[in-house]
Amino acid sequence: MPGNQWLYETLTEEQYRGINAELEKLDSLEVIKWAYGHYADELVYACSFGAEAIVLIDLISKVRKDAKVIFIDTHVHFKETYELIVRVQERYPALRIEFIEPDLTLSGQAAVYGDKLWESDPNLCCRMRKVEPLARALSGLAAWMSGLRREQSPTRAHVQYVNRDDKFRSIKICPLIHWTWDDIWEYIHTYDLTYNELHDRGYPSIGCETCTLPVSGIGSSRAGRWAGSGKTECGLHQ
Repeated sequence: MPGNQWLYETLTEEQYRGINAELEKLDSLEVIKWAYGHYADELVYACSFGAEAIVLIDLISKVRKDAKVIFIDTHVHFKETYELIVRVQERYPALRIEFIEPDLTLSGQAAVYGDKLWESDPNLCCRMRKVEPLARALSGLAAWMSGLRREQSPTRAHVQYVNRDDKFRSIKICPLIHWTWDDIWEYIHTYDLTYNELHDRGYPSIGCETCTLPVSGIGSSRAGRWAGSGKTECGLHQ
């Protein structure tokens, strides 16, 4: 286990501010090194396999080739996302990618809540198919990593490198907070990283196929998610 001072239950506000002030002097790779240095096997990366995730996986591989990566398989992802995961595993064979799933199958969910719950109650659908599975996966772990960037949306504008995650009662590490959308793609192209081909078809952000649409023109990197619903987050980062 990491030192008690770095746990959700014991991290003081002074320590929280202090470590973020120190990490602000470092680049993303150094932040990742710090994270694995402090949490080791008590740290897991919850990966969406979007553009940011591809960058973060590559950076993580430079620090810990056998890092544990979890993917929340809602069973309604695009086939291109599943195909990408296979390519990523081939490129980083030591990476430990684990699929985590909801308690209810899609047919079971439909039997209880009706067809297309993502349309009638998207918040409930996200809670059952994303939030609750992640909560189970994080149980007993000290920290998790995410590819959040401040530029992505107003709700993410104040994310720190190290965050107290009250939803999951954990420490959330976000090494890419200062990266721009252009930075992400420059890195992908510079290192010839594989990525979801849907990005080339107008999908800046890729979630479940049922709730993600392509967009035209230049806009938010979160555009196209839950279009027309007023919903902007699945609940993992709220």
